[in-house]
Amino acid sequence: MSTISVIIPTYNRAACLARALDSVLAQSHAPHEIIVVDDGSTDGTRAMVEALDGAIHYLHQDNQGVSAARNAGIRRATGQWLAFLDSDDEWLPEKLERQLALARRFPSSRVIHTDEIWIRNGKRVNPRLKHRKSGGDIFLRCLPLCVISPSSVMISRKVFDTVGLFDETLPACEDYDMWLRICQRYSVHYLDEPLIVKYGGHPDQLSRRHWGMDRFRIRALEKLLHSALTDDAHRQAVMETIRDKAGVYLQGAMKRNKTSEVRHYQELLQRYGKD
Repeated sequence: MSTISVIIPTYNRAACLARALDSVLAQSHAPHEIIVVDDGSTDGTRAMVEALDGAIHYLHQDNQGVSAARNAGIRRATGQWLAFLDSDDEWLPEKLERQLALARRFPSSRVIHTDEIWIRNGKRVNPRLKHRKSGGDIFLRCLPLCVISPSSVMISRKVFDTVGLFDETLPACEDYDMWLRICQRYSVHYLDEPLIVKYGGHPDQLSRRHWGMDRFRIRALEKLLHSALTDDAHRQAVMETIRDKAGVYLQGAMKRNKTSEVRHYQELLQRYGKD
């Protein structure tokens, strides 16, 4: 029987973590284990988790970022499948059951993600067309931006043996980096059902904390170029994406008089063939 480990990284989100945990405990298919990785919280997260019924494994670490927290959960997990849930999101009750049913229908599947409901500042919003989810060979669709939500995905633990863990040197866009590495090697399955609720608009989101998120995506793309990326069409597409993103970022750096960054991205554009 397939087993699922749920991994929830968190940092000072005790209030919404309770909602996330409730949504896991309410699953119609109970997971094998639930692992909360507390990335150095100071808001009573430990007491809240330890007050529950003992069904949850609590790991605490000094604050190192979401990638380190997810990686700690991966190392601790014992399930055949790993399902991630950000502590500010929640699952609908049949999320794991529906994904596991698809995995049984397609035994070769390694990555399964779902559609999602977006809530921004308390109101439901419609995702833009560029955020539309899909399945199959989606590597090229992964290049502009994230097209898989961490809270929606269920991944065979064998995938991490192949592609490695989350990059702890990236302060943001670590999920973008992971989907690039996964999707260049694996086809993904997509459940066209909204089985998670994503909440946005709160001030502690990484996208609000870091200006110029594309600089982290460019680092991920360059890293991919220097890996075992052998498909010529994929290499060309990656270089084109680097040029596009570097050009946009350069304009922002120039407006903000970030001299060292201007020089770096000018050199980057020359390196990849754009003056």
